Amino acid sequence: MNSVFIIIDSLDLWAPYYHTESVITAIQYLQQEELSHHSHLVINLCSDLSYHSEGYYCSLLAQARKQKVIPSVETLNKFDTCTPLKLDSLLSRLCQCHEIPSKEERDGFQLDLFFGKCENPKYERLARFIFDQYPCPLLRISFDHQQPTQITAIRPLSLAELDNHQQDLFANSLDLFNKKVWRQPRSKKPARYDLAIFYDPSETFPPSNKSALQLFVSEAKKMNINAELISEKDATRLMEFDALFIRQTTAVNHVTYQLSQMAQQADMVVIDDPASIICCTNKVYLKELMDRSGIPAPKSILLFKAMVPSYEEVSEYLGKTMVMKIPDGSFSIGVSLVSSEEEYFALQEALFQRSSILLVQEFVPTEFDWRIGVLNGECIYACKYFMARGHWQIYQHKSSGHTKSGKVETIPVHMVPRQVTRIAKKVSAIIGKGLYGVDIKSVDDQALVIEVNDNPSIDHGIEDKVLGNELYRIILREFIARLNKKRRS
Repeated sequence: MNSVFIIIDSLDLWAPYYHTESVITAIQYLQQEELSHHSHLVINLCSDLSYHSEGYYCSLLAQARKQKVIPSVETLNKFDTCTPLKLDSLLSRLCQCHEIPSKEERDGFQLDLFFGKCENPKYERLARFIFDQYPCPLLRISFDHQQPTQITAIRPLSLAELDNHQQDLFANSLDLFNKKVWRQPRSKKPARYDLAIFYDPSETFPPSNKSALQLFVSEAKKMNINAELISEKDATRLMEFDALFIRQTTAVNHVTYQLSQMAQQADMVVIDDPASIICCTNKVYLKELMDRSGIPAPKSILLFKAMVPSYEEVSEYLGKTMVMKIPDGSFSIGVSLVSSEEEYFALQEALFQRSSILLVQEFVPTEFDWRIGVLNGECIYACKYFMARGHWQIYQHKSSGHTKSGKVETIPVHMVPRQVTRIAKKVSAIIGKGLYGVDIKSVDDQALVIEVNDNPSIDHGIEDKVLGNELYRIILREFIARLNKKRRS
């Protein structure tokens, strides 16, 4: 049973390459109906891919046979419409790739791509971006002489056009592109799904440490999932995967939200989903949602830059000591304690430069905060996050740049007070079915929700201390369940 078909016009064209039973002609593929029961991947290298050509019908039949094919009919139709591709919108926003040809290079400059790869590493990101827009094995791109971000032509390149050097490039790129098929033993089953785990290798306070990320990857492999760590430089590869798991601190005006949105639009399974990011990363939004849903929380009010109430008015409702926050702070950044009128106005002046709305909350001192991890409505882990020694917060950010934090105690979920897990599930349910970390203060047997994190910490040695590797499998099983549901539908 073949895993891949490589379709060409004539078998003579394959003479420079290693012999393989995977290579067939277009006529063979079109006429032999039994081939529809074999391959799961079709690579169409026909020289003529225009509408109504044999090459076009190879892609069309492959899709009808429920086989994955490159290029798809949708891609071929893009070539026929000759829609020019501008590079200055998504490209600059998503991957900050500005390695466009210089003015001197653009005179007659063409870029040849081999499965999204090009010979010059300078244009690697650019090549990847174009390949994601036009997934085709061999491409030739021509640029406008006057406008560097305007492509004048994109067309498929045929095997017959390749010189000796390009034949080597093509063979190596094909090998890399199809490595699961060409490199793995025939008896080994391909992974059920491909999962992208998006992270920032240089993040100061990442949601998962390196050990946890590697455990996600290794446990996924045991569950027949191909999980791969990708960062912002790989962002244009997103469409290669079936699901996206964001393990970088999220924000709305950020690449994490853009990728989440793209994944959802592509009907991928994604955690964190865009709606959860919008809700959880902004404390103003979250406050409004919890107020409307009757979720118990510390008393709070919003401060508007255009009209600020006096310290006396606010302290009469919240108490003399209060907590002032910017809406989108994380890891205790942008959160300060206010105990006097002088501090009240001084802090406002600084924080209003970052946001036109601030949140002021009553100060509820406790020895620790509960962090309850909730996935699709079920509590999967629980921790006590203690305050940093001599400080009122879990994290203490010092002016020297050093940060210290309190100890963490991981507790079996069944040993957590019932009112804490109950309110954690209730507040998560009004946000969505994603993965959330609900921060709760327990005061006089009452559970008060402080905030909900859409991208909660899962660190090896902390959150997984009770469940061990099972914690990673629980999350991965949720991805599998959602992907299986999509497949069935």
